[in-house]
Amino acid sequence: MKHTGGTSGNEFLKRMETQYEKFSKGQRLLADYIIENYDKAVFLTAAKLGEVVGVSESTVVRFATQLGYSGYPGFQKALEELVRNKLNSIQRMEVTYGRISQSEILETVLQSDIEKIKVTLTNIDQSAFDRAVDIILQARKIYVIGIRSCAPLANFLQFYLNFLFDNVILVNTNCSSEIFEQLIRIGQEDAIIGISFPRYSQLTRKALSFSKKREAKVITLTDSERSPMTEYSDCNLIARSDMASIADSLVAPLSVITVLFHYLSNQPVALCMKKQKEMRRTLAFLEEIWDENQVYGNDEIEEETTLGIGEK
Repeated sequence: MKHTGGTSGNEFLKRMETQYEKFSKGQRLLADYIIENYDKAVFLTAAKLGEVVGVSESTVVRFATQLGYSGYPGFQKALEELVRNKLNSIQRMEVTYGRISQSEILETVLQSDIEKIKVTLTNIDQSAFDRAVDIILQARKIYVIGIRSCAPLANFLQFYLNFLFDNVILVNTNCSSEIFEQLIRIGQEDAIIGISFPRYSQLTRKALSFSKKREAKVITLTDSERSPMTEYSDCNLIARSDMASIADSLVAPLSVITVLFHYLSNQPVALCMKKQKEMRRTLAFLEEIWDENQVYGNDEIEEETTLGIGEK
């Protein structure tokens, strides 16, 4: 078996190293292939992996079991952990374009997103939503942070929280020093919601660490309980996000944010009933402003009609 640098610190690779001498010939072929091609093996089914290596699907399953996993899904999940922080953007692109033909892109990507939502639904912890709602409702100020590809998620969450609360702060993430300047007054009566997915942002992690030291409540939206973001959290909202291409798929996290908003706006308690009334007043006021300023108006269409444009 060929060794690679840093394997001793990784549980997955250590398992293969310690078991290697006990492997059959076919299992050794699997181990060698995975070590050299872990970034591609992670995306293969048991049958496909067996086909690539030249062994049967049952050999692949026995290989996973011998390593101590309950089956191939458990083995694949462990392999995902290995890949998660090691796969750079160029490798992602090579893997994706190497396994999906042009004619399959539409169906493959959409089916993959559907599967992410299904997996998220199956594994979701409803009590985590209850805890998140309690933290948000009791917070003096609510900070939201998401960096790079997670920035749109943070913007989306802050946009809708503003309908319910007047104490929501979107942390500007243009540079690291500005982040801590914006969090300088965060304290034990406040909450911060940190959004981060692989490749995890160290700036988000540092912001959550800083907030925790200041005794603020920390909510994370991330992909796994093993995410480095959960180290400082009081509550974890988990959403599946397999980023197997240069473009990050954040469909499931977006759905979880939508669910969180519905939880907040439909809580059967006096406080949230008050928030519902405030939201209705806010929306009514916004409708007046939108109408007055023709934000969603049909003035261009009406002008075209007046001028006879488009008439038959």
